[in-house]
Amino acid sequence: MSQATQNEPPNVDDGTNVDRTDGDRTNGDRKNADGEDTAQLLELERRRFEAVVQGDFDAFARYCHPDLVYTHTNGGTDSLSSYLQKCRDGVFVYHSIEHPVDRVVLAGDTALVVGQMQAQLSINGVDKTLDNYSLAVWVRTKDGWKLLAYQPTPKLPAG
Repeated sequence: MSQATQNEPPNVDDGTNVDRTDGDRTNGDRKNADGEDTAQLLELERRRFEAVVQGDFDAFARYCHPDLVYTHTNGGTDSLSSYLQKCRDGVFVYHSIEHPVDRVVLAGDTALVVGQMQAQLSINGVDKTLDNYSLAVWVRTKDGWKLLAYQPTPKLPAG
């Protein structure tokens, strides 16, 4: 993954896979805003995953709402502070993460990022491979978009 900076412009799609739930699809200004919001959200998603792979937990924290609810594949949950502490303590060591996004749903100042997450990581020193569907909930605050919740769901084995 490339090194990203806070001022780097998003390098993402044009927002064509955006769903609106507020009935404001006909307004041209709204469409432009939707595209800008989607591009920004996709870039934030990329950066937050990049931050944990690089061990830059301060950067990760900047992308998060203070009330973050981070759910894990095994069903356990963490707050922002408990997740960061586990990462800093080496409980979770991310080696690589791929995060294809299927769609972004915008509803006012809330956004859902629906996709997948494949990761290579170590949990308490044990190597793991994750293959999940994922849902990230972002909220627009006075400081911009912030990650409020994350929920991975393991994919069922084929067959």
